[in-house]
Amino acid sequence: MMKAKQIFLLGILLVFFLISNSLKVQGQSLDDGVLRILAIGNSFSEDAIEQNLYELAKAGKKKIVIGNLYIGGAPLSLHLSNAKEDKPAYRYRKINLEGHMFEKTNERLSEALVDEAWDYISFQQASPLSGDYDSYAKDLPLLYDYVTKHVKYPQTNYILHQTWAYQNGSTHEGFVRYNRNQNAMYAAIVNTSQEVFNWGNFQVLVPSGTAIQNARSSYLGDQFTRDGYHLNLDYGRFVAACTWYEALFKESVVNNAFLPLKVSYIEGQIAREAAHQAVRSPYGVTVLKDFQLMK
Repeated sequence: MMKAKQIFLLGILLVFFLISNSLKVQGQSLDDGVLRILAIGNSFSEDAIEQNLYELAKAGKKKIVIGNLYIGGAPLSLHLSNAKEDKPAYRYRKINLEGHMFEKTNERLSEALVDEAWDYISFQQASPLSGDYDSYAKDLPLLYDYVTKHVKYPQTNYILHQTWAYQNGSTHEGFVRYNRNQNAMYAAIVNTSQEVFNWGNFQVLVPSGTAIQNARSSYLGDQFTRDGYHLNLDYGRFVAACTWYEALFKESVVNNAFLPLKVSYIEGQIAREAAHQAVRSPYGVTVLKDFQLMK
């Protein structure tokens, strides 16, 4: 009888040890001083996180790994379809701890979800639908459910990426949805992102859309895209990266020392301030009064 009790107690201790060790390993994976983020995205996530974010983090003495599951123009509905069918449909780009980017083609969402101990996974809608609440309500809960059930680490948190309105005059066919009016598109994006974030499923909102709109209030004006909707390769992308930096690390980007080679000192100041004010007030424009043309 005594031997049976000892075996039973040893069994309980073994189970406790295995569970504790598993939790410890997972904790080390997520609490090793490295921030790991994965975007389920498209070209707008490419604009926002594949340039400058790593360098901003390095300048801020932060360690970061950046992943982007890329399909150009992909809406949430396509990501959901790919998840359900486990399609090898993505170009998976990853920037490692040393700042080197690697790309794997024909990647599956299910594979990328367990590739790293992701601290954050972000969701975003395709730009034409970014102000369409119904498009989020239809597909995002199902995609979110899939992701949360397939991640390797239950400690993962989730980001909603608020994208930006098109440049006035943009020829993008999706601009018709907003009567080809930038202010109307921005208002729709803000209202939608606020409603979706209020669902309570997301721990972080990255207000890139408001940051770009803030920057447009400066003397630089409406010149932040290269084709009417994708951000330009210098200060446009820098605004978005600054926004991600401050939202992720909860540290002001205003005094971060990194500046891209093709961005002037004043353009860098505008980008940082636009991002800083957006994180502080994500659902409305903050006019950058210190960066106006002298009259």
